[in-house]
Amino acid sequence: MGWLGKMLGGTIGFALGGPIGAIAGVALGHTFDADSRQYYAEGRKRLSYHEQSQMTFFVATFSMLAKLAKADGRVSPEEIQTIENFMAHELNLSPQSKRFAAEIFETALGSPTPFQDFATQFYQEFQNQPQLLDLMIDVLLRLSIADGILSESEERLINSAAGIFNFSEKKYKELKSRYALDFEKHYAILETDSSATDAEIKKQYRKLVKEYHPDKIASKGLPEEFTKFAQDKFREIQEAYNAVKQERGI
Repeated sequence: MGWLGKMLGGTIGFALGGPIGAIAGVALGHTFDADSRQYYAEGRKRLSYHEQSQMTFFVATFSMLAKLAKADGRVSPEEIQTIENFMAHELNLSPQSKRFAAEIFETALGSPTPFQDFATQFYQEFQNQPQLLDLMIDVLLRLSIADGILSESEERLINSAAGIFNFSEKKYKELKSRYALDFEKHYAILETDSSATDAEIKKQYRKLVKEYHPDKIASKGLPEEFTKFAQDKFREIQEAYNAVKQERGI
């Protein structure tokens, strides 16, 4: 995480601004201790556009997950374990990155800023990069459904983010159905349905493979810690296409 090594305490809030910057400033102030002062000189440097995008994605993710976990009024031990597993196994965070993510989560939990404000700033940053908007909704859904249940309060917040991102109702249903247990989920992953022709499915598959290649996604501002997540999504597209091909005999 190159941008983390450049920042110290409140300087990150100034660099980013908005509710995401405010959360980041407080979280970094807690993350760095007296033994980390070697970062101070670099902390005065300005982030590049790419680094700022990476920081925004990282901080927004754990801020929105905190608000989502608290949607039903309390954060359960199961939800905390799910977040920790996500950090360790999905993102493979380094100890310093994991500590920073945990501070973001705790800071956002205690913040009066509503979920929708984080979603709005995220959209303002990535409105011209639909793949990253898609990935954010995917992260929120995956973590919410991890316990086997998508509660009404959780779905209400995720649906509000989808609205802020200007997703149609059809688009949101497609995203959510990726986690269904029936075969239709394969079509949903390919952003199509069973009524599509073989040619249409092939065309859609090629389009998604091009759009969601991990290298291309990373170049748009995805933090390096989310590379495995992007690779998993890319693999899901390939597996879905293979399943549909087998079923149809393409």
